[in-house]
Amino acid sequence: MSRICELTGKGRQVGHNVSHANNKTKRVFLPNLQNVTLMSEKLDRSFRFRVSTHGLRSVEHNGGLDNWLLKTSDDDLSTRAVKVKRELKKAATAA
Repeated sequence: MSRICELTGKGRQVGHNVSHANNKTKRVFLPNLQNVTLMSEKLDRSFRFRVSTHGLRSVEHNGGLDNWLLKTSDDDLSTRAVKVKRELKKAATAA
């Protein structure tokens, strides 16, 4: 399972550990990913995603999963999130 947020696309970053003597060694910064269940109000279903804590705060700030998915481009979303977004658009046109 890759270390990429399914909603924001945030992944690992590469940097250096820097010692007191200014020696640099490579290291990896991993995002803080959490397994969460987010509720879609329009579909009346819950979905499980692997989301970074920063992404989770962004979803809450935008008013929930439905608003977040509709505002975000498909390039940043995972394939599972794009399928949910497609279902949301289909439900909006049917209503």
